[in-house]
Amino acid sequence: MVGVTITKHETGSTGEYHAHVADSDQIGRLTWTARGGVHYAEHTLVPQEIGGRGVAGRLVEAMVADARENGFKIGPVCSYVAVAFQRHPEWADVKG
Repeated sequence: MVGVTITKHETGSTGEYHAHVADSDQIGRLTWTARGGVHYAEHTLVPQEIGGRGVAGRLVEAMVADARENGFKIGPVCSYVAVAFQRHPEWADVKG
């Protein structure tokens, strides 16, 4: 896979993780809203131009790592995130 850099953008109780792919100006996004110590992963959006490269998975992995580091839970509202949690039972510690 081409290099992917994940950044976090937060404004109050909402935010996004952005996936920047080295050979593209397109950005993948995972959006969330925080309530009561849980960050609800609402949408995973990956443009077709950067699809099929594992970008969505990297976004979820970044959110899981952030949850472990900063002590919040993840509520998988987005269907992609919900399936990712089913595939990764080792993430149960951060599921809200």
